[in-house]
Amino acid sequence: MPTYIAFLRAINIGKRTFSKDAIVTACEAAGCTDVETYINTGNVRVTTPLRSRAKVEAALEEAFAASAGFDVPTIVLTPQELREVVAYAAKAAGSHEGRHYVSLLKHAPTAAQVKKLDGAGGDGERAMVDGRGVHLLLGQEYHTAKLTNAVVEKHLGVATNRNLTVIRTLAEKWGG
Repeated sequence: MPTYIAFLRAINIGKRTFSKDAIVTACEAAGCTDVETYINTGNVRVTTPLRSRAKVEAALEEAFAASAGFDVPTIVLTPQELREVVAYAAKAAGSHEGRHYVSLLKHAPTAAQVKKLDGAGGDGERAMVDGRGVHLLLGQEYHTAKLTNAVVEKHLGVATNRNLTVIRTLAEKWGG
């Protein structure tokens, strides 16, 4: 059975709490097995008989909404896709010494969408789009950055954001 890595968007912020145990239970209710979570920011590895990323996302989102009581947009990658995001990170970063975040996209962007965001930035910030991964090279302070996941979503649609350390760790743990 295929393995997927799911990234949940906007959980455990304010009243949108969704515990790791509840996430595991919801994944199992969606028919997934071998469910494992990593830190409480919505990173989940699942095995499922479903063979389409879109079907996996839909099944998980339905189970998450039923369990959490609110919609939980979910971005699913294969282990290979996650490894590719990490592989591109070195190319994207070059000699950049600031923060490196990755926004993972629900849908692959069109060339026109990529053109609006790829290379954007200023004041030491830059966005680099590679498939469903948008690498945000920022200054030393994430919370004052102008390039944010909200900017990514404005141009490219639903996305969720993780720092590169988390992405690398997940690729090592779950990337096959």
